[in-house]
Amino acid sequence: MSNKRSNKKTPQTKPQSPLQVILGAIALIIAVIVFALTGIDPTGGQLSNIISQPTATAEVRATNTPRPTNTPRPTAASAAVTPAPISGAPTAVLQIPALSSSVRPITSISNGVGWSKSFWRVYFTNPAQNGRDRSQWMGGIEDDIAAMINTLTTSLDIAAFEFESRAITDAVLAAHKRGVRVRMVVDNDHARNDPASTIAELELAGIPIVDDNRSAFMHNKFMVMDGLTVWMGSMNYQYNDMYRNNNNVLMMRSKAVADVYTKEFEEMFVDKQFGSRSPNTNTLSTTQNGVNINVFFAPENDVLNAIVNEINQAKNNVRFMAFSFTVDEFAQALLERARAGVSVEGVFENTGSETTASRLQTLFCAGLSVYQDGNPGVLHHKVFIIDSETVITGSFNFSANAVRSNDENLVIVRDRDIAALYLQEFERVKSIARSPFRFTC
Repeated sequence: MSNKRSNKKTPQTKPQSPLQVILGAIALIIAVIVFALTGIDPTGGQLSNIISQPTATAEVRATNTPRPTNTPRPTAASAAVTPAPISGAPTAVLQIPALSSSVRPITSISNGVGWSKSFWRVYFTNPAQNGRDRSQWMGGIEDDIAAMINTLTTSLDIAAFEFESRAITDAVLAAHKRGVRVRMVVDNDHARNDPASTIAELELAGIPIVDDNRSAFMHNKFMVMDGLTVWMGSMNYQYNDMYRNNNNVLMMRSKAVADVYTKEFEEMFVDKQFGSRSPNTNTLSTTQNGVNINVFFAPENDVLNAIVNEINQAKNNVRFMAFSFTVDEFAQALLERARAGVSVEGVFENTGSETTASRLQTLFCAGLSVYQDGNPGVLHHKVFIIDSETVITGSFNFSANAVRSNDENLVIVRDRDIAALYLQEFERVKSIARSPFRFTC
């Protein structure tokens, strides 16, 4: 073996100037800020590799890969700081009650899921089966809504934040043509000015439409059919909401429920009363086929305290799914119940959940089992499920705007079968969610 040194020279690194050092430091700081706020690594993976190295105090894992569509995100064990659970709060898996034999699956839609019993139906969108190819966005909940519109003989009242469904639009036009009285109330920005909206077609056909003409939202999404049946929930009559976003729809065939929704509709359509100007007399507590139903409208009704009172009565478990959750009163009620030994879990829509207004950090850092949604679309639910019996749902986001200014509707329903279906949806949503990992508690 030769002991002769190689003639190949080792490359020398040219020293950086003070200005280059300063500019490099600024670029690194900017990269760190971008990574902390968005999870995107501007360095092409170098920053992720550095941060993912174990330290003496905690393990931090971060990635610049896209959001998965069908696999769980990192769990709380991979968070920078894992808060201790609230003392007394149980961590056992919630057992979902079995459905009664009278609950039947709805087979008339191929894109989404639904069940019926007695006077009600419950539907959920199924974003997992839909990509971005809009040609595949068909066969959803809109088809059942359109099918029922096609059977109407007397009246159809629609309150719509957004309106672009082709199936529903065609059914509404056909109903109007055969003599059904059709009336609409819409949000002047989202329903009226949206380029994809079909409102202009309906107006050209002679259907009377009233705008709210104000900056706050007419955020309702409900229909009253033949003065007997109400369709309501979180789903806008818009393609993303019907096929890419998580949403729920509740249909109730109840004269009492239809009457109170009709009264609310006419306050807007006939009297042009929106927001806090509306009278606060429209509430309902009724029982239909053994199911207790309470109806509220915001902002004129005290929906905030109605929800807080329900949470305060929880004895065993609370689950929630929230597009927006900024109301601190709800967060404090959940914390109090957790301290009392109630099992509390929830999933937040990812977008906006890390802002200072969101209550995600409040609940997470207190040790509650809260998660961020994993759907590449939007988690659009506004739902509480309490003690496997009570469901709170509607258009009402858990936000200050919903409490104070937007026109909203909400129902509180007590039925174990309905609650079991919403718990199944919660578990589906939770299965692809992740624990927050960018908070410092």
